[in-house]
Amino acid sequence: MPEKIKSYLLYNANQNNENSVSERSRKKRSDFFREFCIKLNMPFPLSILDLGGSDYHWRRSGFVNNKDFQITMVNTEDQDLSGMDNFIYLKKDVTDLGNFSDEEFDIVYSNSLIEHINTEDLQFKLAEDIRRIGKHYFIQTPNYYFPLEPHFLFPFFQYLPVNVRAGLVKNFDLGWYDKQPDKEKALELASSIKLLSQKELKKLFPDGNIYHEKYLFLNKSFIIYK
Repeated sequence: MPEKIKSYLLYNANQNNENSVSERSRKKRSDFFREFCIKLNMPFPLSILDLGGSDYHWRRSGFVNNKDFQITMVNTEDQDLSGMDNFIYLKKDVTDLGNFSDEEFDIVYSNSLIEHINTEDLQFKLAEDIRRIGKHYFIQTPNYYFPLEPHFLFPFFQYLPVNVRAGLVKNFDLGWYDKQPDKEKALELASSIKLLSQKELKKLFPDGNIYHEKYLFLNKSFIIYK
């Protein structure tokens, strides 16, 4: 891939860049989520379970130290919650949510998570847990049919056979990932993401409404909510 195109893609995928496509999308998504919370007409504070979330994501959202929202983040990676008084962090795998009670939270939230659960069975299990644990949910995920794969930042990467994807990962730095010279690690990384179509997302959440996040009139990603 030419270096100028690579730099352009990395710039626009980086939320640290104020005018990037990714940052503009994140701001719109935060505004949409806030409107969604208000329209529920539920008593505040709302209890929110964020699956796979990060302190970085929320610090830029306007929800930090807002007494109307009590947010519990579940992630296997440590999070820094200093100065985030309305947040709790649980070090936990999102595929193991059996200890949460039915309708324990007002909202279950996730941002670009479910595509990282890379088998259909595990995606269905996660969706069932989300619908069980939350009175409502708000789930965002990239669109399988958007031409640029958003993690590897390589056009049509998701359509390639897995051995071809692994070969690219083995030999090149792609997107946010350094090349993986080890064949097994390259295959593992190339197989680690399972993007969803709108039809597949609706199968996981049949009672949900779908909102399309657009870029150049194309459906860049989906939010399904209830």
